[in-house]
Amino acid sequence: MTDARLTFKEMCAKFDVTPRTLRYYEYIELLTPEKEGRSRFYTPRESARMTLILRGRRFGFGLEEIRQWLEIYEKNGDRAQMQAWVTLADRQLAELANQKIQLEKTIADLQKLRDDTAISLT
Repeated sequence: MTDARLTFKEMCAKFDVTPRTLRYYEYIELLTPEKEGRSRFYTPRESARMTLILRGRRFGFGLEEIRQWLEIYEKNGDRAQMQAWVTLADRQLAELANQKIQLEKTIADLQKLRDDTAISLT
């Protein structure tokens, strides 16, 4: 094995994902490792894609959205991919801002109910 390629086990360890997750990402065509017999090897390209996949998941994007976004680079290059990213990010930022507002309201409601209940106990 060269330094440029990672084994299946090394890829799982590097990104702290389960073997099941890595196999699933391959199944839905987010990753396409090189295969030699039954062994899989992940190139720097696949490592970069995995970084983007995990970042996308952290930001709340669905796997299909991530897959389509990664395909844009393959078909249309990095400029088109960056333009699509800005659009996706704008939409997700709006969604996260809405979730934040809802969460703040829920926290305030729960705090009030908790405080009212605690007062009634005294």
